[in-house]
Amino acid sequence: MRAVELTARSGANPASASSRGADANPEILAALAGKQAGRDRVVAEKTRRVVLASHGVIQDQKAGRRRTRSLVLASLLLALLGFGPLAWRVADDLIGGERIGDIATQTSLWACILCPAVLAAFLVAGWSRGKD
Repeated sequence: MRAVELTARSGANPASASSRGADANPEILAALAGKQAGRDRVVAEKTRRVVLASHGVIQDQKAGRRRTRSLVLASLLLALLGFGPLAWRVADDLIGGERIGDIATQTSLWACILCPAVLAAFLVAGWSRGKD
């Protein structure tokens, strides 16, 4: 109603004002009339698909990291359980008065030194391969 009053005061015909508005910009009029809703819907669907795909990738990466962490913890626990008796035997032999030159004591001592070193070398090699 206000627009009609403004056009009446200026002495212009409201019909001629609407014909000038149609020639102004058809894209703006289509957007205001809601005729571009299909295009907006397509863009929204495409954006939604991209976001869901990236969310799936992020979830897969998190699951892979969790799986790797679990395997590392399990292998460390098994290594400690495996080397524990060897370390106990070496400590018992050395504290019990056994000589360090005995073959059983030397074998256990070398096993306690070499096995963790080999395990550490495998862990470093796997870590460096994972970095590449």
